[in-house]
Amino acid sequence: MQNTQVVLVSQQTIPNITPILDERSKPDKVILVVTRDMQDIAENLKTLYQPRGVRSEFFALDNAWDIAIIRDQMLGLLAAHENENLVLNATGGTKPMSIAAYEVFRLFNKDIFYVHPEKDRLIWMHPGDRVDMDLADRIKLPAFLQSHGAILQSQGQKTGVRQQWRSLTEDIINKVHYYEKALGTLNFLAARAESRLRVDFERRYVKDRALMELVDQFAGQDLLKLDKGVLRFTDEQARFYVNGGWLEEHVYGVCIALKKQADLQDVGRSLEVQRKVGQDSVLNELDVVFLKDNRLYLIECKTSKFTDRGGEDSKGAETLYKLDTLKDIMGGIQAGAMLASYRQLPDYDLNRARDLGIKTCCHKELINFKQHVLNWINRP
Repeated sequence: MQNTQVVLVSQQTIPNITPILDERSKPDKVILVVTRDMQDIAENLKTLYQPRGVRSEFFALDNAWDIAIIRDQMLGLLAAHENENLVLNATGGTKPMSIAAYEVFRLFNKDIFYVHPEKDRLIWMHPGDRVDMDLADRIKLPAFLQSHGAILQSQGQKTGVRQQWRSLTEDIINKVHYYEKALGTLNFLAARAESRLRVDFERRYVKDRALMELVDQFAGQDLLKLDKGVLRFTDEQARFYVNGGWLEEHVYGVCIALKKQADLQDVGRSLEVQRKVGQDSVLNELDVVFLKDNRLYLIECKTSKFTDRGGEDSKGAETLYKLDTLKDIMGGIQAGAMLASYRQLPDYDLNRARDLGIKTCCHKELINFKQHVLNWINRP
């Protein structure tokens, strides 16, 4: 007899995915109980199930809030699939959907389970003699993003950060007061070199001791070369790294180091994510992303200075509002976002971040970035 899992579609997508990833609970087919306003999410789930060899079909629900209507439709569902072994995943849906479906499945002595949304623990509600279990395969970034309607197009290498580069970035961060102004100059020069990978290095720059030390450090890693008044970058990747990419790599390295200690499910950097907005496709770039307890965390890395005076149209506001929007779109209401900035943020941007629920780690706080991340993900 075919094993068919009945799932209740809602914004809470992860509990409708993780039982499919575990061979012990993986069904032959899934019936997606869906209302009209959840149709896009149901399509995302169907697309995610298909490559895993699980067929799926939709069961349209007329009303997500009327228990009597839902109960009647659930009775119809059971009658239409009487030759299949139906199991109810009661995690999703509205509360009336979950209650009505539970009542009907219990009445006909069908198996019912619930998935802890953060711990991926499958809890049996009926029958009472079934043993609960921890689901084996926790969701990774590609499937998580896909469940929210976003396709991961590409990402940076997932290998660890080279030791010599870790030493370089740690030195820049530990001496933030000393290097802050000089790094702004180097950012400016690297930005001007974007098209030709070279830029004139004026004589006045030679008098800046901190800047010359930075140039020597990056040159020591074969990222650039100063020769006869011209600053030359090895390639575009090197120029990007000097122009702020080093902070992204430092943040990624810290998160990778925390993966085992903090039980992070997956960590990625330099993600290019495509999502549909109406008839158009929009490409978003995410600096550093990780999953913890099925919750998405985004980190935006900035080394440039927010020099404007603030306000709704300021550079700081633009960055924070963009981060807040991406957090909601990519991860839902439980997702977290952080702005990691080498420069100190103005008070108005710090207040705006606080109002938006965005964590900040700026300037000298980066020295203890690891602890800031641990405090962030261990919040109640």
